[in-house]
Amino acid sequence: MSLSANEYLKRILLAPVYDVAVKSDLVKLDKLSASLGNEVWLKREDQQVVKSFKLRGAYNKLASLNETQLQAGVVAASAGNHAQGVAYSARMKKIQAVIVMPETTPDIKVDAVRNFGGDYAKVVLFGTSFDQAKDEALRLSQVHGYTMVAPFDDEDVIVGQGTIGRELLEQKPDIDTLFIAVGGGGLAAGISVFLKQLKPDLKIIAIESDESACLQAALKAGKPVPLPTVGIFADGVAVKTIGTEPFRLLQEYVDEVITVNTDEICAAIKDIFDDTRVIAEPAGALSIAGIHKYLQQNPMQGHKFGGILCGANINFHTLRYVSERCELGEQKEAVFAVKIPEHAGAFKKFCELLGGRIITEFNYRYATEGEAHIFVGIKLRGGRAEFAQLSDTLNDNGYQCFDLSANEMAKLHVRYMVGGRPANLQNEHIFSFEFPEYPGALMKFLNTLGETWNITLFHYRNHGAAAGLVLCGFEIPPAQRDVFDQHLAALDYQYQEQTDNPAYRFFLSDLNGVFAK
Repeated sequence: MSLSANEYLKRILLAPVYDVAVKSDLVKLDKLSASLGNEVWLKREDQQVVKSFKLRGAYNKLASLNETQLQAGVVAASAGNHAQGVAYSARMKKIQAVIVMPETTPDIKVDAVRNFGGDYAKVVLFGTSFDQAKDEALRLSQVHGYTMVAPFDDEDVIVGQGTIGRELLEQKPDIDTLFIAVGGGGLAAGISVFLKQLKPDLKIIAIESDESACLQAALKAGKPVPLPTVGIFADGVAVKTIGTEPFRLLQEYVDEVITVNTDEICAAIKDIFDDTRVIAEPAGALSIAGIHKYLQQNPMQGHKFGGILCGANINFHTLRYVSERCELGEQKEAVFAVKIPEHAGAFKKFCELLGGRIITEFNYRYATEGEAHIFVGIKLRGGRAEFAQLSDTLNDNGYQCFDLSANEMAKLHVRYMVGGRPANLQNEHIFSFEFPEYPGALMKFLNTLGETWNITLFHYRNHGAAAGLVLCGFEIPPAQRDVFDQHLAALDYQYQEQTDNPAYRFFLSDLNGVFAK
């Protein structure tokens, strides 16, 4: 039987998390507050020794175990912050912990778990996905009698995370709207079940990545349901299915759910850095991205907003990607494609129409004797409204303009590939793939798909995550498409066909029907 709301309240008040956790600071983001016209307060969970809130729930779970369970040890499956929280907690409790991590986990995260756990944490690398690692952890718990420490779907873990709500109420009792990131839901469940009982007029808004919106899917279905796929950028919230117990609580205590995209998350990372000089991980910046989105949808001033920087375990190499995308998220940049006539003076006229705007990117490719195609990035001072005006101006002057600011394939791949087309290639089909980052992933791909069909295009991008992003083209005669699809299923990599994507059609395919869709 689930805990009652009152029982959660009592347990959160008595939770022994401060054996290992610190009461993290609540800081006002002065620059962001001034720009938004509302006070924005940020709870600094990056100040925990493992750089995330996960320590609270992991330690509270271990503290709830009896002596027999402690002696038997614990097991957890995680590729991120939960693994570090369990490892450090096991070290503090002086018990043995087994941490099962996918083989694709970056070395920096594996090393962090080993360092936090010391002699008390053993890392087991198993499988190429979280689900496989979780199944192995469950098997080990059954074989060896370990207690499974779940990352979010556990009452004791939820109680531990709820101690953040207790601190918030002490530090800033007049916050009127609180924004909380949601992955599996343990953080938002613990905070909301505590605060809503003591301050029922407080508005709580859950923030999800639009690539892993499992709470929205569950609310729509009336129960937790698995997402077909999840994105890899905000890996701290990349959860396919919301936890059963968190969902029960969130249904009752969360007032609204907002989703944010990758560019908006990158902009929020920059916002936090500008005010604090702290670099949040993508999941850690969700609450700030949510505040921006909420104010776009509900313009207001004079309110007191709270958010939680729930983690700062960012891979350094991710920063180049964040830097590329943050101004798009802030609507301070636009990227677009333009057809220009291929004759003397055409480029100069185009630049004149830009009206002195700063060009952030320019890729040019000769297309035919009559026209050229260019990929352009420009700085915006007036947001999307300014770009709409520019687009109208270009169209009025005979330049066909196609906005690519929201086109993921264009931003991730095509901007780096502008420069060539096949001279005569029939039946080309384009797919985007997620490649697991482990030895043999490319050869598996080639052995499954590359020997039967001609590969016509290949572009790889990695932004410091556990999977690389690949754009690949194949020459597939119509009669062979069913067979190709069978090989795709056997490959078992996440993929999406991009053949009709306008960025591909504009820059990389033949010239027929570029603006048809």
